Amino acid sequence: MTKYQVETGGKLYIAGEYAILSPGQTAILMPIPIKMKADIETARDFKITSDMFDYSVGLEPNVGYQLIQASIHTVSLLLGKEMKDLPPFHLRISGKMEAEGKKYGLGSSGSVTVLTIKALAKFFHLSLSNDLLFKLAAYTLLTLGDNGSMGDIACIAYDRMIAYKSFDRQAISKRIRDYSFEKVMKEDWQYQIDVIEPQLDTHFLVGWTKVPSISRDMINRVKYAIDASFLAETQKAVLDCQKGLESGDKDLFVLSLAQVSDLLQELDPAIYHPKLLALKEACQGLNAVAKSSGSGGGDCGIAFSFDQVSTDRILTNWRTNGIDLIYDKRWLADD
Repeated sequence: MTKYQVETGGKLYIAGEYAILSPGQTAILMPIPIKMKADIETARDFKITSDMFDYSVGLEPNVGYQLIQASIHTVSLLLGKEMKDLPPFHLRISGKMEAEGKKYGLGSSGSVTVLTIKALAKFFHLSLSNDLLFKLAAYTLLTLGDNGSMGDIACIAYDRMIAYKSFDRQAISKRIRDYSFEKVMKEDWQYQIDVIEPQLDTHFLVGWTKVPSISRDMINRVKYAIDASFLAETQKAVLDCQKGLESGDKDLFVLSLAQVSDLLQELDPAIYHPKLLALKEACQGLNAVAKSSGSGGGDCGIAFSFDQVSTDRILTNWRTNGIDLIYDKRWLADD
């Protein structure tokens, strides 16, 4: 029996949220190694199982398994086959990226899309570059009408800190409707993904508010407030943030990250849920900087601390405010 296992992690935005929804904007994202796993093996019949549900399905359309089934369909297009003509397999997905029945907000839908494509690529002995993996996952989500920037799947596919420049999703969605899979996949979608090698000595902290937030709903609420001024100011701050990371310029990094945070707060106060405000304010007066991450309204925030005293005080403050540390990583300039 042929059997394979693959895994994917989550992601968090460092800078560029909301602006990245507009074509040509840049965001910085960081992979978070809270994992989802997929096991795939040969079988007599198609069977898809996820620990999100208490039932399994085959290839018959199912709302709960829509994302996984759409990912399978994309791979079948890559193989030039009908889904029903693929060799049967049993696919098991596990790992919920949550605690206490609440999601962390690390991009689990993006992760399961990339995960499913990775599992099938192993099973069918396909060698996929990170870029092709991203493009296949983006294709899948666009066919389902996803309204995200695709930055999450770029980060999850590359599993590295990246600067991601977004493409025109409406234009590509229209081409998906009008042209063949092969034609659309060969085209240049005008995105850019660059791996960032951070050169800062810092302690990266991820705090979870335990307040679930629905990205889609937050995007629909905020998108009409996004104007040319917000985009221009955010783009400059994000590129400065990238420059600070890559050159080890702490002052530039802290200043630009704080500016990105202020721009988000001005865009819509709902982005900074009271718990995210508490997470950010825990860094005031310390050798540190913090902000919300992603769509806001809850989920996670991030902090960068530049000495142990600051780290200890942040974590004490977070505990007092009911904020859980779910991931931390020390960066050294020469890592």
